[in-house]
Amino acid sequence: MVPRNLAGIGQILLVCLGCIILATGLFMLGGGGYLIVLGGSWYFAPAGLGLSVAGVLLAMRRSAGVALYVIVFAATCGWAVWEVGLAFWPLVSRLLAPAVLALPVLLSLPAFRPRVRAAQLKVSYGLAGVIGLAIVATGYAAFQPIPLAIADNSPSPVPGKAVGTITGANWSQYGRTPSGTRFAPFDQINLENVASLKTAWTYRTGEVPAGGEAHVVTPLHVDGVLYGCTQSNVTFALDADTGKQLWRFDPKAQGKIYPRCRGVSYHDATSGIAQAQPSPAPARLCVRRILTTTVDARLVALDAENGAPCPDFGNAGIVDLRTGMGEVKPGYYFQTSAPTVARDVVIVGGWVYDNMEVNEPSGVVRAFSVTTGELVWAWDLGNPAMTGLPPEGQSYSRGTPNVWSTPAFDDSLGLIYLPTGNATPDFWGGHRTEAAEKYASAVVALDIGTGRERWRFQTVHHDIWDYDIASQPALYDVPDGKGGTVPALIQTTKRGQIFLLDRRDGKPIADVEERPVPQGGVADDRTAPTQPYSVGMPSIGTEPLSESRMWGATLLDQLVCRINFRRYRYEGEFTPLSEKPTLIYPGWSGGMNWGSSSVAENLGYLIVNDIRIGIVNRLIPRTEYDAAVSNGELHGGNAPQAGTPWGIQQHRFLSPIDIPCQLPPYGTITAIDLATKQIVWSMPLGTVEDTGPLGIPLKLPIPIGLPTLGGPVTTASGIIFMAGTQDYYIRALDVRTGRELWKGRLPVGGETTPMTYISPKTGRQYVVISAGGNRSTSIRGDYIIAFALPQSTQPK
Repeated sequence: MVPRNLAGIGQILLVCLGCIILATGLFMLGGGGYLIVLGGSWYFAPAGLGLSVAGVLLAMRRSAGVALYVIVFAATCGWAVWEVGLAFWPLVSRLLAPAVLALPVLLSLPAFRPRVRAAQLKVSYGLAGVIGLAIVATGYAAFQPIPLAIADNSPSPVPGKAVGTITGANWSQYGRTPSGTRFAPFDQINLENVASLKTAWTYRTGEVPAGGEAHVVTPLHVDGVLYGCTQSNVTFALDADTGKQLWRFDPKAQGKIYPRCRGVSYHDATSGIAQAQPSPAPARLCVRRILTTTVDARLVALDAENGAPCPDFGNAGIVDLRTGMGEVKPGYYFQTSAPTVARDVVIVGGWVYDNMEVNEPSGVVRAFSVTTGELVWAWDLGNPAMTGLPPEGQSYSRGTPNVWSTPAFDDSLGLIYLPTGNATPDFWGGHRTEAAEKYASAVVALDIGTGRERWRFQTVHHDIWDYDIASQPALYDVPDGKGGTVPALIQTTKRGQIFLLDRRDGKPIADVEERPVPQGGVADDRTAPTQPYSVGMPSIGTEPLSESRMWGATLLDQLVCRINFRRYRYEGEFTPLSEKPTLIYPGWSGGMNWGSSSVAENLGYLIVNDIRIGIVNRLIPRTEYDAAVSNGELHGGNAPQAGTPWGIQQHRFLSPIDIPCQLPPYGTITAIDLATKQIVWSMPLGTVEDTGPLGIPLKLPIPIGLPTLGGPVTTASGIIFMAGTQDYYIRALDVRTGRELWKGRLPVGGETTPMTYISPKTGRQYVVISAGGNRSTSIRGDYIIAFALPQSTQPK
């Protein structure tokens, strides 16, 4: 006999179980009916009806409830396999929660009326056992990375050639060299010993970012000293072996709108270009100097020896970048990327405050003497005749596309390659000039001596999706298939398209096609009839969305995502914006963002990481937008686009529990053979250890693949170093296979690109990463962390 109190508890639990299933069924019935009206799947409404009836029967302790639940579950299994095949994560979303609920349903059969027979109990327990084993197997499989592509049948790599002859142990430019390949010809840390990496030293900047601030610096290393900056543009120098601060300079910058500093630049007056080769001790002030910019638009030159401002540069070491810009409202124009040093000039573009208004400060690119700070040339794309300072009372062309990311430079060709942004605002272009239409979202090659245009290549026509080029171009001579090489420029994009161009003239090396795209936005703007697609290179994360690709932790949040997908306007990539909520995928965060790519120069592999999150945009008529703002009806994710007929409201395409609505992965890392132009391997990158639904960390290293912000570094020993994930790690991967070799725990996330160098004093190779935290959380930090092999394991 079962004690009466236990029987009562069992009945209460059974009623609760029935109520849970009833509530689930009613949600699916109502939502599924709406989905049918929207033209979506017919699964949810009938399944919801079945679950609702099963829930009522279970609460009444009727064994028919068990049978009906099993029938619905079996039908769900059949539907799931029919819709998505045997793909793991799509099946998890559809089957895991129903399977978990099936266990108590099956195991509670003895409590039902009328009493069931022993044979029925045996079948019920048997089914529960099978489902339990399947859940355990699913749990095990969830912790195994699922490759998107594998390297088993890839041909032996045929490398091309590196650009230039820069050698040595330094990391003297943002992308290590002017070519921007982020390849280090070091092999001390290799496949055999990388798992032994340990923290060598940690430096704290003293500035923990908050809000829109970001600590994302990639330091430079020159002759035993690291140089970096904080988000408020405090510049510092560190001992390369200990992390001890050698000097610090505070420019007292004033700027609180998205302050960040991705890096500084270096120039050595004793070198032909800033190659950072060891040089004799300077005989005069500022022979070796650090160039940096500030969030209040100043260009600063510092003595690399002691951090003192260079007195021969500008006004006591400072050039005011607002000169010639006309009105610059606070926070509307400054630099976030490192200035580019090429020969004896420093080239500066600028960031503008996106989507605030028309006629924001100019996108002019200027070159200044690295010694005196005098303006050498200006490239004003709205007025090419303006090659110097504007006449008194005039300014550079306002509202033109800008260059906020990092250029690349080919010294032998004398060309600097600029990745351009958009004319503000991003999401409506009815006012744009001919110059804006030609130069937005493009790669532009300028003569380094004169600043005059040599060629341009546009990656998006009439860009109204914020697909500006965020990545630094990578320069590498790719195999031509005939035993020679072609001087190439590799441009990754937010669209996930990768353009392979001849850097001499901008003509595609890999085929590019103009393809028709969706039409029909708002009447006072236009949509380009075609857009360029790099069909000769793989695209990353560009598979069109569909209702069957919607995802969720359960069927319930997946249903919400399906409903929203059907509600939004989505006709594939380049769906024009309108007053109806419009789904943009890939979104404006990428594809590939400012972390840029790396080329393993000794193999000819291009390494890229990406972000896969859709964005929902809606244009709001001006009067309606202004009224909603004044009434407090718009909260976050909106921008005025003042001076246009439309405001913009936007948000990420997320489920009710704040996970992306489309199926994972949401971030990957991929190797592409530049000789064959084929993917070698592709792997999800990042786990839910430090994040999860509603932002709650799951503390589980499930490698689902999460958005990555930052970039990869490759070495001659066959290693990729990569952070940038939403879990707090820097990783080492095998460049040939993508297999994880090591991961180092960080105190907070590291949304930036690492770097590596060899100390001239100790001969140790270090890997350095800044850890400032993920901007999607409030957990931030001010760390710069160096990893190295233990002294006892250093190769001889």
